[in-house]
Amino acid sequence: MHVGPLRYGRERRSIRAVSPVVGVLALVVLTVCLAAVVAAGVGAWSLESPGPTASFELEADGNDSSITVEHVAGDAIDVEALSVTIAVDGTELDAQPPIPFVGAKGFDGAPDGPFNAKSDSTWTAGELAGVTIANNSPTLATGDSVTVTLTVDGRRVASLETTAT
Repeated sequence: MHVGPLRYGRERRSIRAVSPVVGVLALVVLTVCLAAVVAAGVGAWSLESPGPTASFELEADGNDSSITVEHVAGDAIDVEALSVTIAVDGTELDAQPPIPFVGAKGFDGAPDGPFNAKSDSTWTAGELAGVTIANNSPTLATGDSVTVTLTVDGRRVASLETTAT
């Protein structure tokens, strides 16, 4: 009876059969892990469209408490998506203009140009927009520093600064 080599051969085959199965399982697990990492990375990565690019000029008149912003050049601005923040000597006004508006608290009358709710909602190059501050704090006087920040859909488009004349 010659059993030795046969037993050795069967044992050897059974040991060799496990090795490819473990290798295939390791490759499957690795592939699933890589796919999960790539899917998470693609999901977190999004392309935001850049905001409009434009240039503006700011004027402030301390005698009549008026602020005028001119759209000098660049992309048209949708005033429905625009928000304006005004600060005098580094302190933001208690009531900010709700652009576009007509007769808002803290401002005298209706604003000029595209800031007026009854005008076109697109602010293009060459147009002037303005507000007159009234019953608001701080007040605007000649020599005060005025800062106006323009934001479209949460992205700052411009931060302008001047001294009231």
